[in-house]
This record gives sequence, C-alpha cells and structure tokens, in this order.
Amino acid sequence: MSRLVTLFGGGGFLGRYVAQELLKAGARVRVVERDPRKALAIKPLGGLGQTQFVAADITKADNVARAVAGSDSVVNLVGILSGDFKRIHVQGAANIAQAAADTGATALVHVSAIGADPEAASAYGRTKGEGEAAVKAAFPAATIIRPSILFGQEDDFVNRFAAMQAMPFVPVLRGDVKFQPAWVADVARAIAAAALDPARYASQAFELGGPEQITMQGLQDFIARETGREPTFVPVPDAIGGAIASIASFLPGVPITRDQWLMLQNDNVATGDGFAAFGIKPTPMDAVAPAWLVQFKPRGRFAPARAKPAA
Repeated sequence: MSRLVTLFGGGGFLGRYVAQELLKAGARVRVVERDPRKALAIKPLGGLGQTQFVAADITKADNVARAVAGSDSVVNLVGILSGDFKRIHVQGAANIAQAAADTGATALVHVSAIGADPEAASAYGRTKGEGEAAVKAAFPAATIIRPSILFGQEDDFVNRFAAMQAMPFVPVLRGDVKFQPAWVADVARAIAAAALDPARYASQAFELGGPEQITMQGLQDFIARETGREPTFVPVPDAIGGAIASIASFLPGVPITRDQWLMLQNDNVATGDGFAAFGIKPTPMDAVAPAWLVQFKPRGRFAPARAKPAA
C-alpha cells in the first residue's frame, strides 16, 4: 500500500503545494486543519480515496494523536506571524513530534524558518528555535526544513507590496535588509522528498533560499518594474520605523508589528545551498512572478513593464 503522509497545516499556502507533490508521487495524504473545509480544494488533485481530511487542534495532544494514527510520515507546516507563538511553535510542534514517534512513523518533516534560534530577539525566531529543539527531543530523526521568505501566486509577500504600490507614496522599512526568496513549489518538492525518503534525509537540517539575494528596496524596484508603476519610495529611518512598530498593537492598520520589526533587523538568507541535497535548481523570482503580477498593472496585461536598468 502507498505511503500515508499526514500534513498538519496542509490547507495553507505552502501546504497545498506539498499536498500536490505528494499526490503526484502516489502517496495517500491526510490533511489536518482546525477547519478542514479550508483544505477541500486539494481533494480534486488526487485519485479516489487518495486524500483524507481530519479536524484537529495541534495544541491538544489527544487531537494530534488521533490525527497521526497509522501514519508512515508526518509533516508539520503550521506557523503563525502573530499571536501565541509559544503555544503553536513549541507546544504544538512537540505534540506532533511525540505523536509521530508514538504511532511509529518513519519520517517527520518539521518546517521551521531561517533565523530560528532560542536566543533570537523576536518571539517568532525564538519560538521557532525552541520548537526545533522540542521536535528533536521527541523525534531525533526528524528532518528540519528552514525556508527563507516564500513567493508564489497566492503569497502574502510579493502580492502585499505590489498592492501597496497603487499608492503614490510607498514607505520602505529597512531598505537594505536582504532576503533570499524561494519559490513555494520548489520548497514543496523538497518537503515531499524528505517525507517520502526518510533514509536519505532523516536527522538533517536544510536551509532553503532562492538563487538570488535581494534587498527590501530591490524587491520594491522589481515589483514596480514588472507592474509598470512609478510610485515614489520613501525610505523610513530606523528610529521612526521602530517607533511605529512599538505602537502597532495600539493602532489598527499599522503594517508591521513589533516582532516583525525585530525580525527585519537581520538578513533572511540561507547558509549554503540546501536545495542541492534534493537535486532542485531553485527558480528565480523573475521567471514566474511576472505571470501573476500582471493583475497589479494599472491597465492589466496591456500595460507595458518598465525597462530593466542597464547592468
């Protein structure tokens, strides 16, 4: 019988791509969400009976144990950018790892993040680091995947900045900070490979970044060029950016939280070429992003993109 892979957070942005890769490989996929209805779009991607849907709360150990019962592989894709980080990134991750061990799963893939460190200044990075430690304690053979920022047609990264550029003036925070954006489909392929071949990828950690590093300002310039917009970029001094982030919890509509501001103090780039271990040549952003950025052009697909600057 084909391998049963349980995906926690399988209905999310990354999860849908991971599910598709697993289904293409012939695996049976069990998608776990607090509300499985958000993942039903995955069902037509597989054959009859190839996909299952289970409701569970990862902070409740009994829910998790029920969800992973009989699994060959378990994948934890759950993460948050605000809220109770410790409850999700540490307690939830530990519950999943312990349940995977108890059920006899031969593979556990835990998706963390570049910058995960128990000593990190941001609660996000700190709890991601603590979560990795909790996972390894319960399931020593776990594979840790640490991607950089993900981009893709449904992302909340490139699309968010593209929407902002409809404004005549666009504030730019931390313009020099570097990212190494990775295409969501490439990251999904790596996760699926780790889940299906534990003998090859167990007990290892991989940092996944795209083929190019880009600054925050460089990203804004790329989006403007591809959408044909010409907003005026307004660099925000760190002192002002920090002050805005500090009051974010008191004012609605502030585009950045204090924790996100702390995360922006460090570059988000991979150490080494983690994709190489999976035989994946990462996709550059300019190879795929223009196909969906067309929706942000002032006149849609009929608006010309701005010329690229001379080298």
